[in-house]
Amino acid sequence: MATKGEAPHASFCLTVEAEASVTVRPPFQAFFVQYHHTERKTKSNRHIPPSMSSSEPLDLRLPTPGCYADPERAGFDADAVFDGMTEHLFFTLGKLAPSASRHDLYMALSYAVRDRLMTRYLASLEAIRARPQKTVAYLSAEFLIGPQLANNLLNLGIQNEAEEAVKRFGIESLQQIIEVEEEPGLGNGGLGRLAACYMESLASLQIPATGYGIRYEFGIFDQLIRDGWQVEVTDKWLKGGWPWELPQPDQACFVGFGGRTESYLDDKGNYRSRWIPSDHAIGVPHDVPVLGYRVNTCDRLRLWRADATESFDFYAFNIGDYYGAVEEKVGSETLSKVLYPNDGTDEGRRLRLKQQHFFVSCSLQDMLRSLDNRGLSIDDFPEFWTVQLNDTHPAIAVAELMRLLIDDRHMEWDKAWDITRRSVAYTNHTLLPEALEKWDLNLFGSLLPRHLELIYEINRRFLQQVRLRYPGNEAIQRKLSIIDEEGGKSIRMAHLATIGAHHVNGVAALHSDLVREQLMPEFAELWPEKFTNVTNGVTPRRWVALSNPGLSSLLDEHVGPDWVTNMEILRKLEDRQNDTGFLNHWEDTKLCVKRKLSTYIHRNTGVLVDPSSLFDVQVKRIHEYKRQHLNALQVITQYLRIKNGQADGLAPRTVIFGGKAAPGYYMAKLIIRFINGIAETINADPDMDGRLRVVFLADYNVKLGEQVYPASDLSEQISTAGKEASGTGNMKFAMNGALTIGTLDGANVEIREHVGAENFFLFGKTVEEISALKQSGYRPWEVVESVPELAEAIRLVEMGHFSNGDGELFRPLIDNLTGNDPFFVMADFADYLRAQDAVSLAWTDRQHWNRMSVLNSARSGFFSSDRSIRDYCRDIWKVEAMPVEITCDVR
Repeated sequence: MATKGEAPHASFCLTVEAEASVTVRPPFQAFFVQYHHTERKTKSNRHIPPSMSSSEPLDLRLPTPGCYADPERAGFDADAVFDGMTEHLFFTLGKLAPSASRHDLYMALSYAVRDRLMTRYLASLEAIRARPQKTVAYLSAEFLIGPQLANNLLNLGIQNEAEEAVKRFGIESLQQIIEVEEEPGLGNGGLGRLAACYMESLASLQIPATGYGIRYEFGIFDQLIRDGWQVEVTDKWLKGGWPWELPQPDQACFVGFGGRTESYLDDKGNYRSRWIPSDHAIGVPHDVPVLGYRVNTCDRLRLWRADATESFDFYAFNIGDYYGAVEEKVGSETLSKVLYPNDGTDEGRRLRLKQQHFFVSCSLQDMLRSLDNRGLSIDDFPEFWTVQLNDTHPAIAVAELMRLLIDDRHMEWDKAWDITRRSVAYTNHTLLPEALEKWDLNLFGSLLPRHLELIYEINRRFLQQVRLRYPGNEAIQRKLSIIDEEGGKSIRMAHLATIGAHHVNGVAALHSDLVREQLMPEFAELWPEKFTNVTNGVTPRRWVALSNPGLSSLLDEHVGPDWVTNMEILRKLEDRQNDTGFLNHWEDTKLCVKRKLSTYIHRNTGVLVDPSSLFDVQVKRIHEYKRQHLNALQVITQYLRIKNGQADGLAPRTVIFGGKAAPGYYMAKLIIRFINGIAETINADPDMDGRLRVVFLADYNVKLGEQVYPASDLSEQISTAGKEASGTGNMKFAMNGALTIGTLDGANVEIREHVGAENFFLFGKTVEEISALKQSGYRPWEVVESVPELAEAIRLVEMGHFSNGDGELFRPLIDNLTGNDPFFVMADFADYLRAQDAVSLAWTDRQHWNRMSVLNSARSGFFSSDRSIRDYCRDIWKVEAMPVEITCDVR
């Protein structure tokens, strides 16, 4: 029983009575008046009161015993949300409502929403402890999770309540608060966004899961456009605080680097090796709750922040070595500063490898510790954890898990290898060399000497199997070896992941075929059962329900609300494809979001665009294989047609680009400059008014994508066939009713199969045709000479027409295209132009276009990440849903 006591400061008296009530006296009662007054039971519409002079004591009830949370604090009505905001303004942020900024209100609302996640979050963790079952560990270098407030409001189902609550603070709309949120700098492109979609689907399907990654302090970078060039500036996304994370310093892990190994005999006389690192870092976990849609399951994203074992050297400081006093802290914390350090330098490559080992080691230690804490045997690790490697960045997990089992847990090799092989699965995301990581042997050995020993032994045992299968074939042994002996020796991380995993999957049907047939045919021959496909997907919650509320309402009206969790229901829209009234409503809904994007474009670029024009959109990472320069060249052709009086039949277009180039990738940055040069020329030409506009949207991210995908009419998916593993932007466009112009590459193949060939603008050479072209001796300059419109476009570029008369600015780009053309831009140009003409023709028949748009959305259900996760659960992970029960009802 609590005893009566009084605070030491006379102006604030907090009295705890035996009956568990609290008395608050001046001056803090002013804060409590609108929330905790005894009249609270009336649940009246409470606004910030103009006067708070009452001296009447106030009553606060403590949480109900045995309940996860105070039902009042975790309530879901508008009054409870308002009260939660008011409390956090005062207690968490130290602000009074009348002086609170929009950022203050964003933080207060976010904390109030987080309060409402906690019951589900803690109940989900407790369920796993109480009923141990297999949990998914999703290891990824990036999680592009996007803003969290609006997504959590949607999944909780309290958007309207939050809207009402913020209006009581004098805010016109909830959107004004939502827009304040910074984009979390935890990812860059499709890899990270896929990981985020999968985490949301795991929670929505009630699958226990933990996503493991790094808490990057500065993320990738913010992109500015200056004089047409990309300029990278620091992404200080944490500067205002991040209310969604829960630091867990008591669960920190130690990670070693460098040093040496030594051999010894254990107490049973067995030969052993131990690693004696020269450097250490501490990984401090920060947990981010990941709530499923309208379910109790709340999984977590566990992000590791690097800290030093000794943050401050007093001796160094006292003798005047001020940098040395903090040198270890600076060095260690660099591990979690930025995503993808520039690997063009030795130090950059060293930091990347250290980052990968850091988060993988912390994550595996955390999994093993979770078994210890629950009294479960390490021998049963594969029964309780399935470890998914999202590309090769976490591939060191194979060697690290072996090290932890053999060195730390004193397990024998065969047993440790069996556990590792039954626990790890690997997703290959690309056929491009830069993503199939290799590490210089000397660099690797200097940082991870014990891991190098283990990899040598894994490789030795593996090659014994290869020799038995292919006796005398040394060529195939060299090809399959984890160690690449050519040139400077290196470690092939994709090989390590493939050998150590029980499954290897591609991310689209075509991509998986190419992995088996071109990338790893010998591995597939050795272990055909190991290779499989899981086509990527995206969550319809964020990419339709949240980002396109107008379309969501239309879908709710015509097919019911269950489409949000069962996208196949959208097939019912096919019954409306000839309904003129419905098609007009569909077009009006699209026009509404196009107007919104037009406003954004004008505000941020100064370019006025016509929302009734065709919005032709290519937003993705800038890379030569994605061929933004192919799109740019056809824009020049459209420009020339208009200038030459040949514009009959051309659809009025707004061509929208967006995406970042890697800081060290010159050609990609030159492509951005090329696009902006074209945009400057076209947008300044009065002949283009009402016919053609070109826009480059700087700093493209999830937040901006939520405006772009709903407003798009045409989705540009024009990568070279065989280069794009899958893509996910193509799926987001289709769900929102955009039509695709694209090659037979990645998931485009399956999108075309599902939406219908007649609702897809196909162009370009196939993988087989490109292969044949290579073998016959491809000469791109001959292609240019045979396509007059292409030759004219290139001539205009060479004249400096899009670079203020500087004919040399784009010379490297043009020389690359006409001399080598590694991604077959010239070879596909004529067919691409033909497909663009077909787009213009289709746009002129608006009812026909609207019908195709409806069918794209109606048939996009296969591309929900819910389907992808079900495939993983059934075919690879062998995990089942675990519905979570809440001990007490807080609604």
